[in-house]
Amino acid sequence: MRKSIFSLALTAFVAGTLLTNCSTPAQKVENAEDNVEQANEDLNKAQEDYAADVEKFRKESEERIATNEKSIADFDARIEKEKKEIKAEYKMKIALLEQKNTDLKKRMDDYKAEGKDKWETFKTEFNAEMNDLGNSLNDLTSSKK
Repeated sequence: MRKSIFSLALTAFVAGTLLTNCSTPAQKVENAEDNVEQANEDLNKAQEDYAADVEKFRKESEERIATNEKSIADFDARIEKEKKEIKAEYKMKIALLEQKNTDLKKRMDDYKAEGKDKWETFKTEFNAEMNDLGNSLNDLTSSKK
């Protein structure tokens, strides 16, 4: 008797579990639609974050480029009192630094959003070049002092 009650209870439990876990096709479609909506929201958020990161980096880069331009102009004004030979050498170095700065500015302006991975690569390379330019500029101006 105990065995039959236990078997009956176990069968009822399994049947109840199966019935509650089974979903109708309409429920499956609804769940799929919810998943698609959530995925679209996540995608939109990621795209907004990406666009904000690009814009923020552009502004930071523009500020750094403007700072470089100012430093170059200040240094150019300071060397006016130098001898012709030294002045010519400094002018040549200044021209190279100005060209690098202009190239970086053009590269940033021409960048087209091509995806997060390419963006991260571009950002890393651009920062390295910008830091190199800044170091060259600092070396030049500190050697003058």
